[in-house]
Amino acid sequence: MADHQDITAVLADWPYQPGVVSARLVAAADGRDVIQLRVELGLLQMETEHRPDGQQPGGAPTYLDLMDQAALAEGEKFELSDEQAEELDREFIQYYHRRICWLALREFDRAVGDADHTLRLMDFAAAHSGDEEWVVSHEQYRPFVLFHRTQAAALFRLTEEGPEEAVEEINAGLERIREVYSRFEAEEEFSEDELAEQLRRLQEWIRENYSVGRTLREQLADAVASEQYELAAQLRDELSRRPKGQ
Repeated sequence: MADHQDITAVLADWPYQPGVVSARLVAAADGRDVIQLRVELGLLQMETEHRPDGQQPGGAPTYLDLMDQAALAEGEKFELSDEQAEELDREFIQYYHRRICWLALREFDRAVGDADHTLRLMDFAAAHSGDEEWVVSHEQYRPFVLFHRTQAAALFRLTEEGPEEAVEEINAGLERIREVYSRFEAEEEFSEDELAEQLRRLQEWIRENYSVGRTLREQLADAVASEQYELAAQLRDELSRRPKGQ
């Protein structure tokens, strides 16, 4: 093996830190950016666009895209084979690794994109697998993926749109997590969920540091709950006058 293939010096200059997501963007030989993640036994290198390993399964940008094409072609009779399920699992893992890198790098919009891809993978698996146990093995991680997505989306909106929108993003994310527990008839566990509690703490931090009281949507929900319909109508009008996306 040629000397230039030895990465001992690279690893020595970038020590592994247990419990820390150590990630960096570096320029590849052709000038494109790639992500590197330091792991205990070396490092992982990932592409920044489409599938992290840079492969194009069947010519598609991702394996999920390939499976979408297959499902569309076969219609309702389409069901994942064991081999296809295994390939989906590979994509689950790859997108997890890149998602945590984006979070560590504070590239929050890109973390949202990778979380959304993972959620679509879960939806596809649930819709097209005949193996209920395999589906559940993925669904158990949906609150975790939603946690990452909500955290990233809230911090992105905090920077780009303001603290009130960040608070609303967390409200929406908490509701999505609650719906997962509700689907499995475990709503009582939602109140004790540590990930949900972390989101509530982030929300409280935003309220305190940016002086955010009850948002317009929260005020609207309060008005409806207390049957103050005239106030509710006024709040709806005010929300409708906001620029799109806010």
